[in-house]
Amino acid sequence: MEMPFSQALTMGFERVAAWADLLDEINVFPVADGDTGRNLVVSLSPLRQAAQGREKLIRELLLSARGNSGNIAARFFSGFLQAESLPDLAGAVRQGRDRARQAVSDPKPGTMLTVFDALAEALEEGKATFDGPWRERVICRLERAVLSTPELLPKLKAAGVVDAGALGVFIFLDGFFSVLAEDGDGFRPITEIFKDYLKVSPAFSEEGETGCCVDTVLQVDGEAGDEDLRRLSDVGESVVILRDGDYLKVHLHARDGQKARGDLAAFGKMVRWSTDDLGAQVRSFRRRPVERAIHIMTDAAGSISRETTADLGVTILDSYITVGEKSLPETHFTPEELYAAMRRGEKVSTAQASVFERHEHYRSVLDRHPRVLYLCVGSVFTGNCREALAWQERYDREGRFTVIDSGAASGRLGLPAWATARFARETRDAREVIRFAREGVARCQEYVFLDTLRYLAAGGRLSRTSALFGDMLRMKPVISPFADGARKVGVVRNRTEQLKFALDKLTAALGPNGRAMIMIEYTDNLAWVTQKVEPEIARRWPEAEIILHPLSLTSGVHMGPGTWAVAFLPESG
Repeated sequence: MEMPFSQALTMGFERVAAWADLLDEINVFPVADGDTGRNLVVSLSPLRQAAQGREKLIRELLLSARGNSGNIAARFFSGFLQAESLPDLAGAVRQGRDRARQAVSDPKPGTMLTVFDALAEALEEGKATFDGPWRERVICRLERAVLSTPELLPKLKAAGVVDAGALGVFIFLDGFFSVLAEDGDGFRPITEIFKDYLKVSPAFSEEGETGCCVDTVLQVDGEAGDEDLRRLSDVGESVVILRDGDYLKVHLHARDGQKARGDLAAFGKMVRWSTDDLGAQVRSFRRRPVERAIHIMTDAAGSISRETTADLGVTILDSYITVGEKSLPETHFTPEELYAAMRRGEKVSTAQASVFERHEHYRSVLDRHPRVLYLCVGSVFTGNCREALAWQERYDREGRFTVIDSGAASGRLGLPAWATARFARETRDAREVIRFAREGVARCQEYVFLDTLRYLAAGGRLSRTSALFGDMLRMKPVISPFADGARKVGVVRNRTEQLKFALDKLTAALGPNGRAMIMIEYTDNLAWVTQKVEPEIARRWPEAEIILHPLSLTSGVHMGPGTWAVAFLPESG
């Protein structure tokens, strides 16, 4: 695949990743379940590795696709990626548009299908020069298509928003064509273009939903025909079917997940199966974010999950984790998948988001909130803080973006961010929130208990000889994050000694009856943590608030399965 085309695909994806929270906030069709942004990020993540072969990329898109929007988009790209060169793009777009429409059992105008139609028409009008003025004409055409969606779908009109999937495709294509036209600084703010259609009306109410959202991959007989596909459409609602050789990717909404699984299994061998609880997603969507004096942003390296940030009203900036050939933002991996792969010995690595993606995140939060406080992972661990400060100096003319270098990671970052987000609900004074955050970062402590040294060695943070020697002696180091890096603060031999070490540190910091927030972080040892660690801490500090939460997955990659940690933030006196 040609380099500019690969770069364009990557930039398009990174723009979607940066605006995914907004897409989730306005996602009301076909169900108000608030997951279009998440699904598009997971589904289109293979585009970050667009330099791999075309057929492999299309297969990865098929396997990654999630949700209604993600599956339709994946089908579009199965045609779009057929372009051998820029002159072939118009034909590839038509092919992708047709495939996307055919994949939907009941295609509706007012969705991303409308944007695909507009794109095909725009590329057919006159010669494609792939320069700035040409890009502007195409993007204006796509803007009008997105703005038309509330008039085409009554549910969108009732909610007062554009279609989330259509907007996601627009954001992608705006980034994509900026690379091809060599016009990367020409983005008009999303909040300026669609400003009247980016907040769900307070009068809008989604009816209660039950059942589940199903994504499955089936390996079928190569002779399966149109009649078989029509019968698949009867298994549920909002059905999207993608075909690639002997594989079928099926997305649908079903009242009874187990019954749907049995019905789908009758069509072929089940290769992959995943479900989301529609009822739970709709209930979560109803808790719409409330604007505060200052919006909190932090890094996923702070042991804060995507589900938690939705509850707190916080924005997170992900790093990326690669397991084998699969690469995703860290909060889109599950701990179970990551640690199982590590125990199998699969190659696992981490990487920061690109500078462009980070800049898009900053633009996104500042375009949507009057002020933003970015509690950043320590600058000794990543370049995020330096990049944010450089961007702030160049673009934040009004002083609306405050960056705090926490000097920390994992729970010692996540717990102050958690507490600060709560405090921001209680005051309209942004300066007080910033003061509270700085004090929280200074008072928080964390102790991380490693089970083995070999993962630190694999990541180059410890010599393999030292790791082997330490493991032979059954040495289990205790480390703590500081502004100058992670320091070893102790060595123990087993889990019993780990727990005693943690209790001793808590006692020294909190006393016998101290009030505090205590975060207990786990990897693949949840059962032991809930049976041994949590009850003992709860017994000794009954006044404390105890939070059980997965360890940051980027930390987990470097420290390995079996690791656990305790972070604590004493109540301010």
